[in-house]
Formats: sequence, C-alpha cells, structure tokens
Amino acid sequence: MKAFSEAAARNSRPIGEALLELLPRGARVLELASGSGQHAHYLSQLLPEVVWQPSDPSPEALASIECYRAESHPARLLKPLQLDAAAAPWGLQALDAVVCINMVHISPWEASRGLFHGAASALAETGALITYGPYRFDGVFLAESNREFDQSLRRRNPLWGVRDVTDLKRLAAEAGLSLSEQRALPANNHLLVWRRTAK
Repeated sequence: MKAFSEAAARNSRPIGEALLELLPRGARVLELASGSGQHAHYLSQLLPEVVWQPSDPSPEALASIECYRAESHPARLLKPLQLDAAAAPWGLQALDAVVCINMVHISPWEASRGLFHGAASALAETGALITYGPYRFDGVFLAESNREFDQSLRRRNPLWGVRDVTDLKRLAAEAGLSLSEQRALPANNHLLVWRRTAK
C-alpha cells in the first residue's frame, strides 16, 4: 500500500537542492530508513543519473516504496532492500553516498551506531554519509519547537530523542568518520555531511 508523509512532501525539495551540490553525477546512493519511499521517488528523478538504492526494515515500508518505484525510472530507483541500520555491515561497498533522512531521532542509539559503522564499511574512499533531521548543538536546542519535539519523542519511546551533534561526532570518530559540513535547512532542521577522517 502506498503511504504518504506530509513531512517528506515538505522537505524533499530543500534536501534535493542540497544533494544536487553534494553528489557527483551518476552517484551510487544507499538510502537507509526510506519509509514511505517519497524521498527515493523524488530524489532519484531530480539528481542527474543517480542510482538510488532505497531500504527499510519494515515490510509495510518496502511495499510502499515499490508503489513509488512503479512510477519511477526502474534503472535509477532500485528494488528496495530490507536493511536495519543497526545491523551493520550491510553487504554493500564502494557507494558514493549513504543518505539517512529523519531516522536518527526516531530510533534507538544503537541504530545511529550502526549507521556510522555501516557507512564506513559501505562508502567509497571519497564517499559521504549524509544525515538530515533536527539536532542539538552542544546541548542547545536551536528552537523551542525542537525541544518540544524531543519531549514528545521521549514520551512515545524513551530510547528516541533529538540527538546532540557532539555525541554523533563521537560515534563518527569510532568509525573513522568526521563532520565535514553542516547546512541549515527549513523548519530548524540540518543536513550533516560526514566523511572519512584524513589520516
């Protein structure tokens, strides 16, 4: 069944504009936690010659992604994989990018740990892990709405919550990655770009 997310409909364009600048033409991209499949559908059409590999652990999400894939270019939007970010490594290599949109705050901390370690195994030497969502910076919420969102997430599940970039940097360092760029996007969200730490 084809699902629809208002948030994905709103943020697809600003995310896409950022990725146009960040991804090389013909990039091989793994998207983790693809959810409804709206981002995969939109971004695989927007980005020049990109090959987009969606994935999600949920059978319902995989079915929705297939519905969007039926409306897309099948050579550029691949059949979705059933992957759990926490279960790294994922069996993929030499990717130009791993993209993860709105997962880090709606999953246990172990999913973020798996995200960084899995990306480190799957990325080409010059590849990037790109994460998007709301974040705290040095313990500070950039907007009251983000603080309220964090509280509502923790009420739903104590293992969820808006993550602090300082904590994510520590996870990244464990995997040999570091934050190379951050971009402010609408609605108090940020896009973070993680690359291999220079040796």
